[in-house]
Amino acid sequence: MMSDPSWDYYRTFLSVMTEGSLSGAARELGLTQPTVGRHIDALEQAIGLQLFIRSPQGLVPTEAAGELRPHAEQLAATAAGFLRAASGQGHAVRGTVRISASEIIGIEVLPPILTELHERHTDLVIELSLSDAVEDLLRQEADIAVRMVAPAQDALLTRRIGGIPLGLYAHRRYLDRCGPPERLEDIAHHSMIGFDRESAFVRGMRKRVPLLNIMQPAFRADSNLAQLAAIRAGFGIGVCQVGLAQRDPDLVRLFEKEFELPLDTYVVMHENLRTTPRCRATFDALVEGLLDYHGKNP
Repeated sequence: MMSDPSWDYYRTFLSVMTEGSLSGAARELGLTQPTVGRHIDALEQAIGLQLFIRSPQGLVPTEAAGELRPHAEQLAATAAGFLRAASGQGHAVRGTVRISASEIIGIEVLPPILTELHERHTDLVIELSLSDAVEDLLRQEADIAVRMVAPAQDALLTRRIGGIPLGLYAHRRYLDRCGPPERLEDIAHHSMIGFDRESAFVRGMRKRVPLLNIMQPAFRADSNLAQLAAIRAGFGIGVCQVGLAQRDPDLVRLFEKEFELPLDTYVVMHENLRTTPRCRATFDALVEGLLDYHGKNP
């Protein structure tokens, strides 16, 4: 009969998978390397499977380890959700709230909103997970998410913010150097800033603006934040949120009437958290702040 391994072993296993070595996991967990090694040995013995192949290059995960990793990630998410829920018990707005948001929103838009929230509720601890991937709220990977796609899952409390407009922008330095395009078709001959992979959003943009199909970006990045930095640096012409560009008088909008795309935005959390004070206060603050940000866009 399989024995019941310690929860610490699961956490150690996941850290070794993530870090790729015993030493890396030891640093991440604050343990000694021999302790990490003992945890892995004990877990392998408990479940009767080899999880890693020891080699001169380090630890190589076995097929079994790859299949078990999602379950370990689920355990970690559940444990983190348990601790966040425990930290916020009672009627006061306190404890930890984990928010998932894209890089652009998380870095450029949310900080003042979260600062004001924290000034009102100083016992609130905020964790901000920045990724363009959609974290699963039902699996407690986050408490609240700011999403640019409509949620497809049930049991979620959703507030639509609206379509945050995107426009074409270039820095004045670039336009002084290369000259502004006179017609929309002319940007095909300019240094364009774009994505290095075809996401659903990018494919949707191409359908709505067919001209994008003939453009070959001179700068490609899968990070919206990197693209924004390239626009600000004067590299070329790229797509930017209108509200962000308006903060910099040196960013010039091009073909405002011909090119505008709305970025549909939602604030989402699990409906079971609606009565939890820390989550309710955070959800309401995000909705209020993002509606104000959206309202300042033309």
